[in-house]
Amino acid sequence: MLDLSAIDYKKIYCTDEAADRQPGRYSGAVSKFAETFGMEPEAVFSAPGRTEIGGNHTDHQHGEVLAASINKDAIAVTAVTGDNTIKVLAEGFSLTEIDVNDLSLRENEKGSTPALIRGVLAGLKNEGFTLGGFNAYITSDVLIGAGLSSSAAFETLIGTIVSGLFNDMKIDPVTIAKTGQFAENTYFGKPCGLMDQMACSVGNLVHIDFKKPSDPIVEKVDFDFTEAGYLLCITNTGGSHADLTDEYAAVPAEMKEVASLLGHEFLRPVAFDDVINNIGMLREKAGDRAVLRAIHFVNETNRAHAEADALKSGNLGDFLKLVKESGDSSFKYLQNVYTNKDVSVQNVSIALAVSDTILASDEAARVHGGGFAGTIQAFVKKEHAANYQEYMDKVFGKGACEILAIRKYGGIRII
Repeated sequence: MLDLSAIDYKKIYCTDEAADRQPGRYSGAVSKFAETFGMEPEAVFSAPGRTEIGGNHTDHQHGEVLAASINKDAIAVTAVTGDNTIKVLAEGFSLTEIDVNDLSLRENEKGSTPALIRGVLAGLKNEGFTLGGFNAYITSDVLIGAGLSSSAAFETLIGTIVSGLFNDMKIDPVTIAKTGQFAENTYFGKPCGLMDQMACSVGNLVHIDFKKPSDPIVEKVDFDFTEAGYLLCITNTGGSHADLTDEYAAVPAEMKEVASLLGHEFLRPVAFDDVINNIGMLREKAGDRAVLRAIHFVNETNRAHAEADALKSGNLGDFLKLVKESGDSSFKYLQNVYTNKDVSVQNVSIALAVSDTILASDEAARVHGGGFAGTIQAFVKKEHAANYQEYMDKVFGKGACEILAIRKYGGIRII
């Protein structure tokens, strides 16, 4: 029988409020596991959601990002079965059964939970790791559509389960992250960079350089925002992502078009002077928005590096200044704050306008993640966080603004 009383919830979930919610959540998951599978669980695993802190739309051009794991997570109650069948019941979904001897890509599974599970298993098997049968009940408070990357948390969780149950927790976090990306790209059918999976798997604050995507440079950044007196606030503005696929796709496409005109596949080798020295040709052939987006990338990837350096040196003032610059650049040059399809609807713009009005000069807000709809991020002083949350909830509805903390751990075995 698992001893849940031995878990130090505060250590994992950072704040008293978050920790207080966990005992009931964990005991409920254990009960659900026993009810579903008719056996006692052996282990509990956790994988966090993530937040992008710096490097808005830079990873797909082989740039640099600053990201972090948060104190919202997916947890899995598990037990080894001794056969070759994996059974996963994720809360809100139907039971998935997968034979570890049949991990081939299935076109009819694309876009589904089974595709993500099968893809992670196939990726780990391809890397030579041991697989086996297990049962798992999964529950998550990393909300879908909240910009915190629920799919990457799920992929990381499956990889961490396999690492813990069959490989002595020896599969390194970077490998698990790459496997998650492989599952999402190949089996699920969604193109994505590696930032989400890396932040979820590695944990804490991470500065990632994607100059060589197959071998990214990952550096943990040791800085405690809570200790420095700040909380991370994420506001879901409620904007719909429906019919925005072409908006998202246009960002990397236009950046790559500029890169191609300058003799490169991606923008990473391009400097600001390369753009300026060829700007007439670029404006004529790619258009002004593409040029603006290229300028955003060049500055934003350098800014992510500078943000990491500021935190490493403990210079919070410089960091917050860079966060404001990042948000300003995303609004003006990247232009991913609202869609031109309907300029009468600008949820993210409203959220930023309210934030700019009520936040102090030593606080900062920016668009978070893909943009066009969805979420914004704000670094707010502890003593101001409740007031900020109250304002944002007035605009977007109760519960729209969540006060989060950056947790120190990526994918881990809890017990």
